[in-house]
Amino acid sequence: MIRAYKFLLRPTVRQAQALGEMLRDHCSLYNAALQERRDAWRHPSKTSVKYGMQSGQLKDIRAFDPERQGRWSFSSQQATLRRLDKAFAAFFRRVKSGDTPGYPRFRGVNWFDTVDFPKDGDGCRWNSTPHDATTRVRFQGVGHVKVNQHRAVAGRVKTVSVKREGRRWFVVVTVEQDQPQPLPPTGSVAGIDLGIANFLADSNGEFVPNPRCGRQAAAKLQAAQQALSRFPRVRRDKRTANHRRAVGKVAQLHAKVRRQRLDHAHKTALGLVRAHDVIAHEDLRIRNMSKAPAPKPDPDRAGAFLPNGAVAKAGLNTSISDAGWGVFLTILHAKAESAGREVIAVDPRNTSRTCPECGHTAKENRPTQEKFHCVACGHTAHADTVAATNVLRAGLVRRNANPA
Repeated sequence: MIRAYKFLLRPTVRQAQALGEMLRDHCSLYNAALQERRDAWRHPSKTSVKYGMQSGQLKDIRAFDPERQGRWSFSSQQATLRRLDKAFAAFFRRVKSGDTPGYPRFRGVNWFDTVDFPKDGDGCRWNSTPHDATTRVRFQGVGHVKVNQHRAVAGRVKTVSVKREGRRWFVVVTVEQDQPQPLPPTGSVAGIDLGIANFLADSNGEFVPNPRCGRQAAAKLQAAQQALSRFPRVRRDKRTANHRRAVGKVAQLHAKVRRQRLDHAHKTALGLVRAHDVIAHEDLRIRNMSKAPAPKPDPDRAGAFLPNGAVAKAGLNTSISDAGWGVFLTILHAKAESAGREVIAVDPRNTSRTCPECGHTAKENRPTQEKFHCVACGHTAHADTVAATNVLRAGLVRRNANPA
């Protein structure tokens, strides 16, 4: 199996400058390749430029510009061109399927933050100074950069990527591992229900509180964004020092919220995987749940609209995004696979309206957000616990119907 490790880099001032130049030149290569494809298609001949044609031009490009494009790894530049090729392949796939196409766009320097090295030892070298106690990674044109390696890397290194997040630099190492030893069985099964008031409720009656990382940082983010809005919108190289600091402050706060959300998701998923052999959850369509409501035209007044609850829905959408359900479920599936656990996704319809005692389904069974009271048999419980119990039952039914 393939596993990724992410570590913080500790570059010197010159190394950080070289890393920034590497991103700039790869961004320039990406944009130039995109422009070539656009120009070729706009030509009366309607020529299609493919990855192989552009990759074959790299040798001449590096010879023509040795101070910039010639400094960096040939294979990393091929990876950048391959990224553009994947973007076009996805564009044509969406066109064919009738989805919103989304033509590949040019990347600004601030929006191009990753350089990939497809093979360890080709333009990069993980643990380049094995004789030294400090772990380093070597990048062509940059040198040996210190790595804050907080955990051991198990397996054979396949690819290495360098990534910029705000003012920080990270290295992402993907390794190929043997199938890990599964955790010992616990004999426990659980269903989980994701929510807003509580991040998670399980079928055993336990709750995980919602950290609301975005809401806690909302005041600081608002102040930082207001300070940033006072500066005019100018090109990056024309910003003053105060403008750059204001931009960095907003990015720093967003990065902190993202790290807090990831940390909570990892810890919650790890606790579930360690405690249960089978975990069932709702198969949520989060993108559909967070859509803005459609406008309601007023039939009596031309150009006017009726109230559609957009303000309340906007607050709910913000809370859904802040909870990070999609990230959590992705992490849960990955950890369960490594631990030999089973995760089952079930249909979420009526899970919080069906009585777990008598099976009666009705909207009136849930009079409030938290309370469940069956109008048929009188069973009462927390609504999220009831939903988690029904999710678990549906998951076990599906598991028994499709045994591995």
